[in-house]
Amino acid sequence: MTDAATENAVPHTHIRLSETALYPPVKAFLEAQGFAVKGEICGCDAVGIRPGEPPILVIAELKLSFTLELVLQAVDRLRCADQIYLAVIASRRGRDQDGRVTRLCRLLGVGLLTVDLRLNTVAVLCEPVAYRPRANLPQRRRLLKEHAGRKGDPTQGGSTRQPIMTAYRQRAIACAQAIGAAEMRPRDLTHLAEDAGTILRNNVYGWFERVRPGVYRLSAAGLASLPPPAPAPKVAA
Repeated sequence: MTDAATENAVPHTHIRLSETALYPPVKAFLEAQGFAVKGEICGCDAVGIRPGEPPILVIAELKLSFTLELVLQAVDRLRCADQIYLAVIASRRGRDQDGRVTRLCRLLGVGLLTVDLRLNTVAVLCEPVAYRPRANLPQRRRLLKEHAGRKGDPTQGGSTRQPIMTAYRQRAIACAQAIGAAEMRPRDLTHLAEDAGTILRNNVYGWFERVRPGVYRLSAAGLASLPPPAPAPKVAA
């Protein structure tokens, strides 16, 4: 290449990806199978529930590439879910193309997905198979409870640098918004959160202050955490 061509060449740009890029296509893949999917449930990147008795619980762990850490995560999850999927970015020469990786996943009883971020598609390299280690029932119950209690899907799977919007935090926010500039008793808030008394007493986020026995108001931090009021609607002339 000539010096002029070198000067005029467009430099390669490198986009730093995170696991959250895999979440939307993996979520869509699981939803197509009838699962209701939410991200970052009890430390799992994505948890899906399919109604039934008992419900079917699937966990998907997301990584940019196939690593030992991803395998170890799968091993940890086997005891509390019915199905496990590992999802990585599709590559031409990465470990996801190594037949030994697929065989390892089959031996573990977990599924392996590759995600093409350009096409926004998911390919199944192997499906999860029936493998029933001794169940971790407390962890399973915790997953089911958190999934059911969380409103909507507020946190993308793979998130690491932002607070996770847990069901508890959602209830605490609802209590704070209801109190506003007033003073309230826990019983005034039980329609928003059955554990309103515990939320106010424990004050995990520093949002609440006890004014007198059984009565609470928002602290300065609590008032600052409230969203700004919505602008008043414009009145037509």
